Amino acid sequence: MNAALTWEAGGWERLAPHVGRRRLPVWDCTAGLVVGDEGALMIEAGATLAEGAALRTQARHLLGGTRRVTHLALTHPHFDHVLGAAAFAGVQVYGAAGIDTVLTAGREELCSDAVRHGVPADAAAEAADLLVRPHHLVCGERALDLGGGVQVLLADVGPGHTGHDLAVLVRGGAGGRAIVFCGDLVEESGEPQAGPDAAPRHWPSALDRLLELGGEDAVYVPGHGAVVDAAFVRAQRATLAERFGVS
Repeated sequence: MNAALTWEAGGWERLAPHVGRRRLPVWDCTAGLVVGDEGALMIEAGATLAEGAALRTQARHLLGGTRRVTHLALTHPHFDHVLGAAAFAGVQVYGAAGIDTVLTAGREELCSDAVRHGVPADAAAEAADLLVRPHHLVCGERALDLGGGVQVLLADVGPGHTGHDLAVLVRGGAGGRAIVFCGDLVEESGEPQAGPDAAPRHWPSALDRLLELGGEDAVYVPGHGAVVDAAFVRAQRATLAERFGVS
């Protein structure tokens, strides 16, 4: 089952035979790919239409050129994670409940934020104009069966980094351990960023939920930076609790 996938040849990091991830340039946003016999889930869409299209093309090459991404999960509504979504036409898109409202009402702010961080104005405007809202809003948990025994759980674990944070749990991944894609609830390459849409008092609880999902032996994939373990997530939880004055 998918053992023939050669992740490194495509510039991806292998986390399990059927799971890989790639750290995208410039903003170091992590994109993930989970492959089953019947479907393939991309996690995150990139910061521009060009970046989203590149992710989709890379996935098709990894899948042998005859299969395509069938599902897309957006972990939260920030430009570097969602603005490439329109490149995934025909794909079923998932996000946490409420993200659709943010992507509709906050389209201009998404565009402005992208430009402030260095995305060319024309590329940001095009991506914002074509932005795809999720077809499936996850409230609580939702299971996806990608075939061949590859099971994925989408969990609405926020609020925390934003008001709408989605985690992606892949069961039986690295040596039988779970793999948890955390979005920006966890960051390794820098301090976690708490912008105006963050929910600081709830963030430690969101990390508790991540740890419940994955367990002590899971591989945790931050939104930015290197893969970490449960001890790192607990330490970051303690730092955030102290920073925001919550237990």
